[in-house]
Amino acid sequence: MKVRIDSGEIDIEGMVREINNERNGAIVTFLGTVRNENNGKKVKKIVYDAYLPMAVYEMERICDEAYHKFNLIDLSVHHRIGEFFPGDYVVFIAVSSAHRDEAFQACRFIIDGIKESVPIWKKEFYEDGSEWILPP
Repeated sequence: MKVRIDSGEIDIEGMVREINNERNGAIVTFLGTVRNENNGKKVKKIVYDAYLPMAVYEMERICDEAYHKFNLIDLSVHHRIGEFFPGDYVVFIAVSSAHRDEAFQACRFIIDGIKESVPIWKKEFYEDGSEWILPP
C-alpha cells in the first residue's frame, strides 16, 4: 500500500505496475482531473493545498480501512497539491483485488473518503474572482 501527496507528476503506468501481481483478478483505477466549469462558472485554474502530516495520516487510514473492508491485494494513491489547469491530472487511485466488484467498491470508497475527510483544500479561480470550495 502506497499513499503520496505532493506536487509531482502522477505516474499512472508506474502505479498500476507496482500493484500488479499474479494474485490479481482485477485492477480498478480512478483518475481525477480539473474540469473547466463548476456551478456555471468558467474555471481558469485550481490550487490545492494541504496540511500534509494530517492529510497523509488520514489518507493512510482510509486506504487501510478499504484494504481490509474490501479484501484488497494492494493499492496506491497519489493526490497532487499546487496549481493546476483544466485537463490536468490531480488524483489517481489504483486498487487490486481477486474480484472486480471489491475493486470497484474500494476505489469509490477511497475517493469518497478523500473528499470527505482528508485536509486537502481546493481554491478555484474564475474570470471574475476566486473561492475556496468546501468539501461535500
